Amino acid sequence: MLPSSLPLSQALFWAAGGVICFHLAYSSPLLSYVIVGYLICLVQLARLATTRQAFYIGLGVGLFAIAPQLYCFWVIFHFGAIVLWLILAFWTALFVSLSRICLVGFGPLRGALFIPVVWTGLEYFRSELYYLRFSWLNVGYAFSDTPMLPLFHWLGMYGIGFLAVAAAVITSLMRPKRAALFVFRLALLVIVALFLQAYFTIDKSRSAPGKSVSVSGVQLEFPTDAEVLAALDTLLISEPATELFVLSEYTFDGPIPEKIKNWCRAHQRYLIVGGKDPAPNSNFHDTAFVVGPSGDIVFRQVKNVPIQFFKDGLPATEQELWNSPWGKIGLCVCYDLSYSRVIDRLVQNGAQAIIVPTMDVAEWGRHQHELHARVAPVRSAEYGIPIFRVASSGISQCVDRNGQVLAKAAFPGQGSTLNGHLVLAKAGSLPLDRWLGPFCSVATGCLVAWLLFRNLSSKRLTPALP
Repeated sequence: MLPSSLPLSQALFWAAGGVICFHLAYSSPLLSYVIVGYLICLVQLARLATTRQAFYIGLGVGLFAIAPQLYCFWVIFHFGAIVLWLILAFWTALFVSLSRICLVGFGPLRGALFIPVVWTGLEYFRSELYYLRFSWLNVGYAFSDTPMLPLFHWLGMYGIGFLAVAAAVITSLMRPKRAALFVFRLALLVIVALFLQAYFTIDKSRSAPGKSVSVSGVQLEFPTDAEVLAALDTLLISEPATELFVLSEYTFDGPIPEKIKNWCRAHQRYLIVGGKDPAPNSNFHDTAFVVGPSGDIVFRQVKNVPIQFFKDGLPATEQELWNSPWGKIGLCVCYDLSYSRVIDRLVQNGAQAIIVPTMDVAEWGRHQHELHARVAPVRSAEYGIPIFRVASSGISQCVDRNGQVLAKAAFPGQGSTLNGHLVLAKAGSLPLDRWLGPFCSVATGCLVAWLLFRNLSSKRLTPALP
């Protein structure tokens, strides 16, 4: 099906279909599998007559898919959001144009083999490696809160994307009847894989007991010290068995006040809370502090990836684990959880659980919070460790080692609380895509370099499809 050139009128049909499929996939867990339809539409657009057409129509698809999902960019950056939307849409356009070049340059069958590699390479690069890295709205996040989560432990987010694109390519190469049969067989294979994964997950959870810690959190956005103390007192009354309390990022606009340290000392409790650690030249580190029952700061972790275009402090120079009374706990701050390369280091050091103080401002809107809430279940499923995430204004989550959300606090939820038990069993492990992603990025970079060299040598554009 792929060798024939795609008329512009049909291309617009596939482009519209791709945008619709993308929004449907992100609208409900029941429709998450429609993301494969989005990928099929992108692969079909690679049949356009020229690379220029492929790029610009791909740019349009990316823009109309991303901008409505990230309306919060407009709330935060106003007209600057248009530039950010276009930057994210650029990666979709680059994928479609590179896919076309592969089909033309290597032939339909051999060129199709490159398409999943190109997708994964671009997705990994734009999510993890360059300055404006941003992992949201990836294919993998569409499957958050679905039965697909167990597969993330083996394949990872980028591995799921690789297989989804591979399925889209195979479907596009087939005639309609064979494509339908292939989709049916693939669905059966996924169901069997999920069943086996669920069986082994249950078996492992029974054979790997660990220490349990009762954790409680409360959502507070820009609170005063008095409001923090009142909230902690109320939470202690409602959850008296709590051993570890968690508050959000930037709960304090400076170091931890003595009043808070005294509260921990008086009630003999641990507290993880976000604040600012002063740095030279009037700068600061966005830090997650651990206050012990003695009232002293027993551990701290600085944010690794400060948000671009925000006054978000200096990046961390090191990552360590908190050797807590219950086991090794990794701390990351807010959007650090979105970057697998940040959390990978904690897991490689032996993290048995992750705790995440987060700042999501209420005025950014419900949908922004819902998109951010997709991250924690995926990360828990990938590494096989629990995550406790407390946001300033929703959506806070307690997630078990299999990616299941056990408790959450709603949006905007000022003063809302959540409680859960983190079971610190064995340390987490990395999924297979932690080598697949870098490999695909390098392979895609080599492909782009070769194409540029060939173009400079020949001084002519890639020929059109027949």
